[in-house]
Amino acid sequence: MSATALRDALLANREQALTRLYRQAFPAVRRYVSRHGGSAEDAQDVFHDALVILYEQATGGSLVLTAAASTYLVGVARNLWLHELRRRARLPQDALPDDPAQLPAEAADAPEEPALAVLDYVERLGDRCKSILLAFYYFGQPLTRIAADHHFGSVRSATVQKFKCLERLRNSVRRAFRSETVDY
Repeated sequence: MSATALRDALLANREQALTRLYRQAFPAVRRYVSRHGGSAEDAQDVFHDALVILYEQATGGSLVLTAAASTYLVGVARNLWLHELRRRARLPQDALPDDPAQLPAEAADAPEEPALAVLDYVERLGDRCKSILLAFYYFGQPLTRIAADHHFGSVRSATVQKFKCLERLRNSVRRAFRSETVDY
């Protein structure tokens, strides 16, 4: 299918065209992500981001296909996943146990440091960022709903804004953590 044909299919019946692309490309993305250290949720996130990129390029007329649309989607998803792996390598995160009783004794008994309370930093982001991050991460709302609720022009705009808010949150927590470790 050419880029023009894909654009026409998306504009004529978006749901049908996206469903067909999902069925064709998602299994390969899920396999790739799982073979490279990701979960099923990671695969879904990466695939949805790739699908948004493809959709915006196709409907915007900037998409150039030299292979099948599903192949293009898999390639974009692979690049997004590699980018995510590099980001995770820079910011290692230790998984917390589901049961608080499994925490080491000193961590369980330690008083919460006010400067490291993430919710305090979320509060400082401002109402819009706070609303977006809580809607996505706490309430699990899809980006389509967040885009509509916050009057974004597209889902991609909501995705970009969510990313910017998350980066602001990460940077403020990092700065606080660095300043606290220097004080000791």
